[in-house]
Amino acid sequence: MMKARYALLTSAGLLLSAAGLGAACMPAKADPVGKGEVLFANCTPCHGDNGHGNRNLGAPAIAGMETWYVEAQLKKFRLDHRGYHGDDLEGLRMKPMAKILASDEQVSHVAAYVAGLKPKPFEATVLDGNAARGANEFARCTMCHGTGGQGNKIMNAPSLAGTEDWYLLRSLRKYKAGQRGAAEGDGTGALMRAQASMFKDEQAMRDVVAHIQKLSSP
Repeated sequence: MMKARYALLTSAGLLLSAAGLGAACMPAKADPVGKGEVLFANCTPCHGDNGHGNRNLGAPAIAGMETWYVEAQLKKFRLDHRGYHGDDLEGLRMKPMAKILASDEQVSHVAAYVAGLKPKPFEATVLDGNAARGANEFARCTMCHGTGGQGNKIMNAPSLAGTEDWYLLRSLRKYKAGQRGAAEGDGTGALMRAQASMFKDEQAMRDVVAHIQKLSSP
């Protein structure tokens, strides 16, 4: 297991180096979105050229995601608030990619570029959830995420509607297991972890994801 994990992280490091060199050779662009496009070259091996993600790599679709939320998550990786747990392989792979960004300004540039990418509809993969039961489970989520899953910047709660179901389920599992939201200083993560701990089992999480699937998507 340790050898496999080392190999995975080593591969990520090679991708990081290659992508970084590629980005360095690209012509400079003056505007923030243009600068973000250059920096986004580091993200494409996992998230794709269009930000549509790759489930096989555990990389979610990020195209069109709120600028403030992308910034917040990149900063969490840079501060070791995410990618700190040895079993969070996706987080461990993402953390060095976030740390290649040299400043908060570069984080903002990438976030601005990602927000401008066009999202695409996804096919449901979590097919064994009960949406009716999930609606009851989701009731406690609405204070932050809204009744339609539209999110609330003031509450630091991202939009859930239109987010890939497999990623939602994986995130809930990580929060419940302490692989996310347990790092010192991660206040918003701790709040989400407390909410995830209230799901009694895997089926309850699948149910709430089934309900979120029915909410409006972009």
